[in-house]
Amino acid sequence: MNDTWIVAEKELLDLRRDRLFAILIAFLAIATLISVAVASANFGTQLDAYNLYVAQLAQSGSTVTAAAPQLFPLKLLRGGIEYLEILGALFAIVLGYGTIAKEKYRGTLALFLSRPVSRFSFAGGKILGLSIVWFGVVMVLTAVSLIAVVTIGHAPIHGIDVARLLIVGGFAWFYLVFWTALAVGLTALSTRLSTGLIVALVIWLAFVLVIPQIGDTMDPDNQVPGGLFASLQIQKSDEVAVLAQFSAFDGIRNGLEVSSVTKHFERLTFAFLGIKDQYNQQPLSLLWVAMLPYAITLTAATLAAVVFAALATTRRTLQRKQS
Repeated sequence: MNDTWIVAEKELLDLRRDRLFAILIAFLAIATLISVAVASANFGTQLDAYNLYVAQLAQSGSTVTAAAPQLFPLKLLRGGIEYLEILGALFAIVLGYGTIAKEKYRGTLALFLSRPVSRFSFAGGKILGLSIVWFGVVMVLTAVSLIAVVTIGHAPIHGIDVARLLIVGGFAWFYLVFWTALAVGLTALSTRLSTGLIVALVIWLAFVLVIPQIGDTMDPDNQVPGGLFASLQIQKSDEVAVLAQFSAFDGIRNGLEVSSVTKHFERLTFAFLGIKDQYNQQPLSLLWVAMLPYAITLTAATLAAVVFAALATTRRTLQRKQS
């Protein structure tokens, strides 16, 4: 355990000195701030349009009342979550690749392996160090999100909102550790360092960008702003009846989506933040029941990636010469 912690401490020290890593995290924080600003401005536009509509009704003498748009604070974080699931995963891959590559390039790997260290000291220390780093990053982004919602979004935050955001932060930590551990394992297994990075990027491209986009495109309700059924003023019961006629198609579409760990993360976070209308303002107990399968899958995928990284990062694979 002592050797593992020594490796973890070295990783933390290296990342503290790494300007590129600091720039990447700052980029994520700025992207979150910008996304909240854009979402807040969009709500302001909706509110102005509503006020104009109400004024016009009053001038015409109409007694018809219209529902005012409601500001749900955590919905302002949708853009930030989307940046995290795409760019955060990419940064995690780069970080996982770099933690193995730098040791080989600097020649420090041979020095470490010349010591009588335990089987999983190197891999365990690297993953532990990176996990601590991502925990700190998630906490910073959570604080930035809260501050942005209050100051930029001008929305009140209650205790339940903080609890929801902390739960989302926990899922985000699992998600980032998954991609980092996967990159560590692939880089360790590759005879050429660049091969490990390329394979990890191909997996990222397929499961973060391509597959979720295919699933979204196959969903007819996503093709019209606000939803196809809502724009056609179709009742929920009728919507269910219509979709029942295309159950096989919807099963294929959903199967594609849930094959991506990114989609599991998105569904979890969108539910707990109330971004999905059907889960907005619902009690946490109901959300846990509804999202439990996705929570279990994301947790299992992260544990599997960590085990894969530990098993792949052996003395033999690390000492393998590049061909």
